[in-house]
Amino acid sequence: MSSRDTGTRNTGLSPSGLKAHPPPEAARRARRFGSFYFAEHVLRSMRGYGWTIVASSVGTPVVYLFAMGIGLASLVDARAGNQGIGDVSYLTFVAPALLVTAAIMVANEEFSYPVMAGFKWRRIYHGPNASPLSSSQIATGHLMAVAVRLIFTCGIYFLIMMLFGAVPEATGWLAAVVAVVCGLSFGLPLMAYAAGIEEEKGQFPMVMRFVVTPLFLFSGTVFPLDSLPMVVRWIGWLSPLWHGTELGRVFSYDYAEPVWLSVVHVVYLVALALAGWAIAKRRYTRRLGK
Repeated sequence: MSSRDTGTRNTGLSPSGLKAHPPPEAARRARRFGSFYFAEHVLRSMRGYGWTIVASSVGTPVVYLFAMGIGLASLVDARAGNQGIGDVSYLTFVAPALLVTAAIMVANEEFSYPVMAGFKWRRIYHGPNASPLSSSQIATGHLMAVAVRLIFTCGIYFLIMMLFGAVPEATGWLAAVVAVVCGLSFGLPLMAYAAGIEEEKGQFPMVMRFVVTPLFLFSGTVFPLDSLPMVVRWIGWLSPLWHGTELGRVFSYDYAEPVWLSVVHVVYLVALALAGWAIAKRRYTRRLGK
């Protein structure tokens, strides 16, 4: 053993020169701040595709707002006599829906394959679970990290909406908050579903094809929900995307809606997120056994 190694062992310093906590203190900190430690781990792992996150956070709103809010909007506004939909331009109408959709797409990405990889393929949950971290802290840390990405993505999206002139009301920034909540209300039930999958047999592509896509088409995103026939309108009523979009429009351009309905939107989104979170934690505990 080298003199350097001996000195490091005797002084409690790591090779980098940082003082290490004694094992009991390290365990105490892990039990107390374990969720933050695991969230840091997930966020650091996101650096591997960090430029993809940045590029999609900037490129997606630019492309969609230009295509839907300017390209398609020119046709809609012209046909409506420059009144758009509901006395606002089509760009203003569709922008909150695109913001909420972006949040749901991020949630679909981060709460599907990464969750299953933590249990099965990369097994990144098992190492922390062998430490003083509990399974609930691991699940919470994953949630916290994804929430940070949602805040980043929705914040960038909202700023680009402002550059496009799609947010006439001062309360429009609350639409970004709604989008984050909506992303979690969709993502946490998906997290619970992913945590219960033992074998991957194409379940996540099916979620994208048979859940996410229909929600986008039948949730009053690109046209009002009441323009759909009643036989499919119920999809929108059950969709977190519709509730988030309607609430986002209330904040973005003072969309006329009864107060009781806005309260229903908030309660529905929060209840869906809490229910998904409760099931997810239970499944993490069952699979990790701690």
